[in-house]
Amino acid sequence: MKLHDIAWLPTLAVFVVSQILGCTPIAKADNKRLNDGVVANVYTIQHNAGCTDDVKINLQLQLAAQWHTDDVLSNRALDGDIGSDGSTPQQRASAAGYRGGIAETVAINPALAINNIDVINQWYYNAAYMAIMQNCAYTQMGVWSENSLDRTVVVAMYGAPADRASR
Repeated sequence: MKLHDIAWLPTLAVFVVSQILGCTPIAKADNKRLNDGVVANVYTIQHNAGCTDDVKINLQLQLAAQWHTDDVLSNRALDGDIGSDGSTPQQRASAAGYRGGIAETVAINPALAINNIDVINQWYYNAAYMAIMQNCAYTQMGVWSENSLDRTVVVAMYGAPADRASR
């Protein structure tokens, strides 16, 4: 047997295992550009609302966003802020080590892909999400996105640092 005759075995193994487990495999992609684009769009929305501070990426908020993204992608009954374990955005951010005020926005697209314009359009026309994005106190963000073959989830965590909130 030649190498090219068995090269398809790993692909077959993934397919068989996913069928046995009854789950949709996650389509791993580098979503850094998407995630950074969401932050840039929120910066623009904030500045259009009169904010003057920069929006900076915070790795603790990004970790909390990653946890919830993975949870929402894996648990189709979820479609908002509460996790499958009952956790809130504040609890996830605290568990990731973040201290300060928190808000969260979630976008779910029933397709393999989504772009930052699709994400912002979902949030822009939601009054509660728009208020979060326009809030000048949220100067830190963490965004995470994941894809499966039939669903994309994007979670943005917004942070108002504790030292800033006390001013």
